[in-house]
This record gives sequence, C-alpha cells and structure tokens, in this order.
Amino acid sequence: MPDESGAGGQPSGSGPAGELRWRVNSRLTGLKLVAAVLFLVTALLLRSDPAGIVIGLAAALALGGFALRDLLTPVRLAADPTGVTVVSGFAGRRHLPWARIERIRVDERRRLGVRSELLEIDAGDSLHLFSGSELNASCAEVAALLEGLRSAATRAT
Repeated sequence: MPDESGAGGQPSGSGPAGELRWRVNSRLTGLKLVAAVLFLVTALLLRSDPAGIVIGLAAALALGGFALRDLLTPVRLAADPTGVTVVSGFAGRRHLPWARIERIRVDERRRLGVRSELLEIDAGDSLHLFSGSELNASCAEVAALLEGLRSAATRAT
C-alpha cells in the first residue's frame, strides 16, 4: 500500500510489512536550503548595515536549522500494528504503543481567511502535532489511516 512518491495523501517510503510512513516533502526541504543561502548572501552583501546582517544571519540560521532537521529525520510519523513512532525533539524518535494513545484527531482552524490543519496524537503525558507539510499528506487522511490501523491492531489482540 505505501506509495514511494508520498503524493495524494498516501504514506510514503517502504518499511517493514504493515508499516505506514509519512515524510517531509523533499521540495520543501530544498526550498528551505535555498532560502537560507539567499539570506546568508544578503547578510554578507549588507556589511554596512549591522541590523541587516543580524536579521539575515538569524533568518539563514533558522531556515538552515529547519532544513537540517528535515534531512536528519525526514520520516516524521510511522505506524505499524504495534503503535506509532513519532519524531521527538530535534532528531530523536519515540515509539508509542496503541494502548498509550488516547486520541487521534485533526485540529482545523480558520483565521484571517487562512485554513490550517494539524494532526494531533494525544498520548496522555505527551501531545504530538504534525502539519500537512510535515506529513506530505492531508491530516484528515492520515488520521483516518491511523484510526484504521489502530482498530485493526486492537481487534487482532
């Protein structure tokens, strides 16, 4: 079932049998890297403006850090019959068994004409949030797939 491209809301990557994986869009990572380089070059060109240098370097550092995280941990969420594995911290991973997961839902908000969605995985002592760009898929579709895998896993036990 996994689709190598990750397009169309389908899980991406190939993992062990029965595992679904969602990863960051590689084009977005490339865009972050290009923007970081542009900010760095701009900061170097504005040598006579101290505020411009600080702003340019801060933007380059922030975008470079986000791009580095995308490169170190491209798979943000994986699920299998035992539970889900989520990114924790900058580049760590944490496995959450299905029994620890209290709720999976999509938080949708509209503000100033912009609609945003976040996938929430509530594990009681921790809350894990994923955007559609982190998953390279619709949050609602990912939530439906996770709920399906969760119910299949609980029926099997």
